[in-house]
Amino acid sequence: MSNIFRLIIACVFFGGAVALCATGSWWWGILVLLLGGIVLLSFFFNENMIIAQWFLRKEQNEKAELWLLKIKDYEKELNKTQHGYYNLLIGLIESRKAPLKSEKYFKKSLQLGMKMSHNIALAKLSLAGISMAKRNKREAQMYLSEATKDDKNKLLTEQIKMMKAQMAQMDKQQVVRGGYRQF
Repeated sequence: MSNIFRLIIACVFFGGAVALCATGSWWWGILVLLLGGIVLLSFFFNENMIIAQWFLRKEQNEKAELWLLKIKDYEKELNKTQHGYYNLLIGLIESRKAPLKSEKYFKKSLQLGMKMSHNIALAKLSLAGISMAKRNKREAQMYLSEATKDDKNKLLTEQIKMMKAQMAQMDKQQVVRGGYRQF
């Protein structure tokens, strides 16, 4: 459902609530006012994204992907502030299936912008992991240092430490015909 349609429905509910209160049906007016508030709240926070986040936290990626796929055109159905988060969620789901293909979603989410610094740090940490998989150490270090700066609440410190340890292991490996050899 497009955002304009949600706003129209919320206005109709609010108008109905005012009319019900004016005629003396206070309880029905309050109920319709609350329903209008829920519809207006869905303008700012899309219910499909909230449910998809819940399934991602429970590590049920298939169900989360199904809920995100219900959003057909995210530019029309979501508020502009949610576009970056939508691409971040798609990137997280895609990174579990094919990590190298999820890079475009993380870059798009950073380009569109997100308000919460720990989500920006998560996107940059994921991009650092993808760069390490591509054996691009300089880019991985850049994303890792940016992720450290953006992680103001220290929610990703363990993951950043693990990534730095993996990067140190990358220095110790030498390419040999047919594989890698450690010193």
